[in-house]
Amino acid sequence: MSDKTAATIEPATPDEVRLRVAPSPTGDPHVGTAYMAMFDLAFARQQGGKFVLRIEDTDRARFQADSEQQIFDTLEWLGLTWDEGPDKGGPYAPYRQSERLDTYKPYVQKLLDEGKAYYCYCTSERLAEMREFQQKQKLPTGYDRMCYGKTREERSKEPGFSDNPVVRMFVPDDAPLTFTDLIRGEVKAPRPDDQVILKADGFPTYHLAVVVDDHEMAITHVVRGEEWISSTPKHILLYQGLGLEPPKFAHMPLLRDEKKAKISKRKSPWARLTWFKEQGYLPEALLNFLALLGYPPVIETDGSEREVFTFEEFSKNFEWSKVNTVGPIFNLDKLNWLNGHYIRELPTREFATRLLPFLVKDGVLSEQPSLPELGRLNLVAEQIQTRINLLSEATALVAPFFCKDDELPIADDARSQLKETAPQVIDAAIEALEPISGSLGKPDGSDVEWTHERIEAALREAIVEGLGIKPKFAFGPLRTAVSGQRISPPLFESMEILGKHSTMERLKALRATL
Repeated sequence: MSDKTAATIEPATPDEVRLRVAPSPTGDPHVGTAYMAMFDLAFARQQGGKFVLRIEDTDRARFQADSEQQIFDTLEWLGLTWDEGPDKGGPYAPYRQSERLDTYKPYVQKLLDEGKAYYCYCTSERLAEMREFQQKQKLPTGYDRMCYGKTREERSKEPGFSDNPVVRMFVPDDAPLTFTDLIRGEVKAPRPDDQVILKADGFPTYHLAVVVDDHEMAITHVVRGEEWISSTPKHILLYQGLGLEPPKFAHMPLLRDEKKAKISKRKSPWARLTWFKEQGYLPEALLNFLALLGYPPVIETDGSEREVFTFEEFSKNFEWSKVNTVGPIFNLDKLNWLNGHYIRELPTREFATRLLPFLVKDGVLSEQPSLPELGRLNLVAEQIQTRINLLSEATALVAPFFCKDDELPIADDARSQLKETAPQVIDAAIEALEPISGSLGKPDGSDVEWTHERIEAALREAIVEGLGIKPKFAFGPLRTAVSGQRISPPLFESMEILGKHSTMERLKALRATL
């Protein structure tokens, strides 16, 4: 090995805490990526350290070209911003494994030279037969070391030989099987077999790449799911074989679905991180929820628990010893409650701004709405803010305010619940509202008549008192006429926002169909 290669493998001596998240671009980002990244970032910020984004794209069979950008977009949407990464660069670039292939070669060669790894020439067919035999004989599964200690020439004379070998690590009988975990204390893992560390195509496997990259990027703390506990002895063995200092490990509890199984994108749409953005969850609510899955609520000075907290609070008070080791159940009802809480805490204008992408996508507003449209949206937003838990639920409530009066659709369930008194109710409403001025009055608004208070008073007098219909049933036909829906924003406030002309046109339009 050259002096340069030898220097590459010298132990790193970082002066700061450094953590990383390392997703694979194999489809929509998994919610677990955000879960791990949040704990990484919380500890890094608390310690004044660095948070690194690394793309582990060595699985070329499952690689998807657009997935990397989705990773960037969703983590940025959540505010989980990284200090170094493929898009930002940094002192340990490149941050994509596929761009680091030459980096791994001296590490593999060092292991080969010292007898801590060896070439394996077995074909996939021969390995399949080996596993089948082990299973039938109820033997421990794992590589049987047929190639260990043999030259290429010696191995070529035996069956199941391939010209394109892989490289396997050699696991000695005294391999370390226990390690200290920041969350779980002393942990014992099963003995690994001789894992492949370099594939026939020259790409490293996860086990080698993660060790080399974490060392070269001076990562001090590795945070990952508990499914990697069984792999930790392999990684520690590689660190020892290469003469490197291992990082500290923290294995997080797995997120589980309602059946207590590990969540997967195949079974649960909400395992996709993009799903939460599509549905209209607020990033701050999702972060709060993810924190509660693995960490206890805030304890107040009076001993009570507070489940609503900011990421800054979470980071400031974070301790590894408080992380729950029991796999939490992903409770969407709890998330919906939290999201509704955060929605109601938003200033009205900000709430309206966050609604815009959903209203544009659903065709309610154009990509460049006019100032009057934005003004009306602010008024509508104030009326619906307490009525939704997801931003995507706003479209049905907002759309009637931006629809032409003669194009307002009447929903089937709204029309079907109209009673035989509906024509009489609408006639009384039209007669009661007609005398109310629809003008805006003086510039200071002091003599405006078309207000929800005035509208409500007139309609209650005409329908509840005049027709003797109970308030519970009195205004259903009016709601249907104005919104086209069975459930809508507050009726009288809706009429005020629509204005007298639109309100009267819609009442008359429904009346004509009854």
